[in-house]
Formats: sequence, C-alpha cells, structure tokens
Amino acid sequence: MHPGGHAVSRFGATILDADGLRLSEAEKALFAEADPFGFILFARNIDTPDQVYGLCEEMRAAVGREAPILIDQEGGRVQRLRGPRWREWLPPLEHVEAAGDSAEEAMYLRYRLIAQELREVGVDGNCAPLVDVARGETHAFLKNRCYGFDADRVARLGRAAADGMLAGGVLPVVKHIPGHGLALVDSHEELPVADVSHEKLSAVDFAPFRALRDLPMGMTAHVVYKALDELPATTSNIVMKCIREEIGFGGLIMSDDISMKALDGSLTEIARDTLAAGCDVVLLCNGTLDERRAVAEAAGRLSNKGQARAESALAARHEPDEVDIPAMEAKLEALMNGRVYGG
Repeated sequence: MHPGGHAVSRFGATILDADGLRLSEAEKALFAEADPFGFILFARNIDTPDQVYGLCEEMRAAVGREAPILIDQEGGRVQRLRGPRWREWLPPLEHVEAAGDSAEEAMYLRYRLIAQELREVGVDGNCAPLVDVARGETHAFLKNRCYGFDADRVARLGRAAADGMLAGGVLPVVKHIPGHGLALVDSHEELPVADVSHEKLSAVDFAPFRALRDLPMGMTAHVVYKALDELPATTSNIVMKCIREEIGFGGLIMSDDISMKALDGSLTEIARDTLAAGCDVVLLCNGTLDERRAVAEAAGRLSNKGQARAESALAARHEPDEVDIPAMEAKLEALMNGRVYGG
C-alpha cells in the first residue's frame, strides 16, 4: 500500500532506455503511460555527473515513483561511466587474477566503490555480478568479463561483488542465468548453443546461480541448452522452470536485451514469448520510440507473482553504509599491488 492507503498498481513489465542526455517530451509521455518497472542507461546517456543525476530524476518523475535505474558497470570493456570523470576498472578476470588469494576481498571493495560512483549520480541497480563460468573456448565477448574457470570460486567472487553493491545501496542483477560460459559465439550477433549434458550444466554452469539464488534480481541468457530445450533460455518455459525449481532462484527475472540478434521474431513477439516463458520483465535496449511503445503495450503489466518479486527486490534497496572511500581505495590498491584500474 502507498502511505495514503491506495493499493499499488502493477508496474509495466518492461525495463526501457532513453535516446539521449535528457528525456524528450515524447519519452516522458510514453514512460508515464507505460510505467516501466525500471530504466537502463547507456553511454549515450552519460556526460557529466550532474547531467546523469538530472536524467535519473526525469525518469523517476515520469513514472511518479522511485523506479530502479540500472546500468552495466562491470568494469573493463563493459562500463558506461568512464574516465576521466569516473574510475576506469580492469576487466573482471584480470582483476581477479591480479588479486590472487585476496580476490574475494578485492571484489567486495571493487563493487563497493562502483556502488558509490553509481549512487552519486542517481543509479541504484547494476547488471552484475556476472557469474558465468568461463572455459578456455568461451567467446571473447564474454571471457574476460567472467570471474574465473571454477564454479565454486566464481560463486564466492559473485557473492563478494553482490555484497559490495548491496552495502553501497545498489541492487545487483546476477547474470546470465542459467549460465553463458559455454557460448562460443557472441549472442549480440547470433544464437549460442550449449551442447552438454544436463548433469554437467547442473554441476558447473548452474552452480554459481544456485549459490546466489537469494539475490533480488537476475538476467537471462540468450543461449540454447540442448539437453533441456531447443529454445533459448529467455523464451523457454522449460529452462525458466529449471531456473525457478532446480536452481531455486526466487528473485525478479529480467530478460537480457530482446533486440539482440540471438532471438528471432519481431520485438513484440519476442516480448510476449519472453513473458509467456516465465520472465517477469522484458528488457528492451536501443529501440526507437515506436518500438518501445509497441513492446510496452505487448508486455502489459507484471503478473501478480512478478509484482510481488518486484516489490521484494525494491525492498532490498537501502541507504549506503558509511565508509571511508579513500581508505577503501588504498586497501584495494594494497591488495592488488597497485593493479586496480585500467584505462
């Protein structure tokens, strides 16, 4: 219930983006009507700290609530806030390797510092940790974004990263559930197929997600798991059932970007298939205004269960703990012998 006693209406079953540094009047109108669960920022939305904060304020004003605003700030190649205004981070795999035996503490500190950067500009969700288990043959688009090659270690590092973000007031989005490490192609361009046994998937790829099944939000993988289904996880009710029941993930599940070339069909068809499969929320990135409107209409509102999961995720947001940021930076640098930042 809202403080005034009115029932909370269900949010739109979408996460949407914006074209530029400020919202257009047409975007404000669309967001007010569609009431997306949340928003996501990209490099085209980033200029100065004040500008990003202002854009976040406009997004929340359009829907009349403290909607979550997400970003991809993994570090390395995938980070939207960049130098010189923000820290440039090593790729995660390099960071972990440089930290050695101190990797868990180093990952906690890294993502606590990232959370500080995000919260300062109004962003309160990060599409991380990425707990896909890397292989020697994992495609280069993903490989150095991974935390390692051992499922148990990846799970521990993912937990440390998530804990750092939560302590900093940022919602983590664990990805790409149920595991993208077997991908030999880039899912932005084509559909990866993982052709290994269910037993091996469960023992390796699913294991970090099982360990992190209590996290508030997760993002799907556009990957076919042949042992389970011929459809990619995002649109497969068989894989989604596996995520809920075998892996036991109870949080809000959002799709990866439905405009990626791994998925076939029109955006509205993919949106409907994604929700029918069991995703709670559809993520659409880089669409035109008309495409965003059409997807929002096709997606409609969150299901009752989806709304409950959305509200539970939002309840995990809190004010950042009070920390000494310079001391934290110094500690991280010491752990890593100075090899903290990229650029």
